[in-house]
Amino acid sequence: MALYLKENLTFDTAKIVLKEDAEGKNLFMEGICIQGGVKNANERVYPVNEISKAVETLNEQIKDGSVLGEVDHPDDLKINLDRVCHTIEKMWMDGPNGYGKLKILPTPMGELVKTMLQNGVKLGVSSRGSGNVDPATGHVSDFEIVTVDVVAQPSAPNAYPKAIYEGLMNMKYGHNVLEMAREAGEDNKVQRYLKSEVVRLIRDLKI
Repeated sequence: MALYLKENLTFDTAKIVLKEDAEGKNLFMEGICIQGGVKNANERVYPVNEISKAVETLNEQIKDGSVLGEVDHPDDLKINLDRVCHTIEKMWMDGPNGYGKLKILPTPMGELVKTMLQNGVKLGVSSRGSGNVDPATGHVSDFEIVTVDVVAQPSAPNAYPKAIYEGLMNMKYGHNVLEMAREAGEDNKVQRYLKSEVVRLIRDLKI
């Protein structure tokens, strides 16, 4: 039976580059989504040919429709629409690594992610998929990428990223920030206020 596999990469390790389109309406994250040929922090090794096949399969899915990604990881491979913040525009191979381009969506969580990134918060990325792992060598086979999620930067080595969504729900004004993100749309006044509230949220979450 295939295992649920997730691999986190920090903003710097993933070599994330932020880009905007010509109109400045859409924000994109580009960088490494999965590393190949090296033993990672989870003691797993993804052979380059396995990543290449998984990237090719995911690109076929992108051609057939949108591949959505979330803020932080759920406990399974399902996509939770209330946590969606981006689509995967494309993936490609560069050397041993699988790169991706993520388009931040104007969803509540997407608006929060966008504001955080624009205010210098180094959010990382994490592949979510399935495969078999050789217990002796850690080599992964039959690898499939379901999606790539945006994750909060660990504050210390080996620290598990704090879930932005759960952090919001636990804060006294977190629900208000989430509601503002839903209503922001094209309203510049609401967007400016949302930005100030998210900056305050960032300080309180300490990410």
